[in-house]
Amino acid sequence: MYYGEIKTNDIANGEGVRTTLFVSGCTRHCKNCFNKKTWDFNFGNPFTEDVLEYILKESSPDWIQGLTILGGEPMEFINQQGLYPLLKEFKARYPKKDIWLFTGFTYDEDLIPNGQRYGDYTDKVLDLVDILVDGRFIEELHDITLQFRGSSNQRVIDLKKTRATNQIHIWEKLKK
Repeated sequence: MYYGEIKTNDIANGEGVRTTLFVSGCTRHCKNCFNKKTWDFNFGNPFTEDVLEYILKESSPDWIQGLTILGGEPMEFINQQGLYPLLKEFKARYPKKDIWLFTGFTYDEDLIPNGQRYGDYTDKVLDLVDILVDGRFIEELHDITLQFRGSSNQRVIDLKKTRATNQIHIWEKLKK
């Protein structure tokens, strides 16, 4: 897995102050994507053990609420496999901090058994995610007033509640 950028003390990609990782590689290619350079699976730098440790170290201060993963596309198969050790170790070290993941795939269509991006690591990754922002960016539905998403078809899902009840639960703190 490769990554394009790591942001520390990020306040734009989830609730609170966060550490944010932009992974490389995306096959969705949404029209007018804000991050086209990350479509290339080899963009940026290799994700190494040192990078994993850097992210964990930068996430340690009390004021860091959590970790956010974006892309590119985190739910590409190679990225699911690459992200799993990071997410697992993050939750082990910081059980009270949350993980947000942004994906252009749809949870209840693409990330379920027999879905387009369901594989060996999908459930392992999703079990560690607290908030999932799902759905591809659709330029015709673009709305700059939306909280934590670019187009109105995208959802901010409370993934813990959703997986516990088997029904989609929109994050309660989402501004309408």
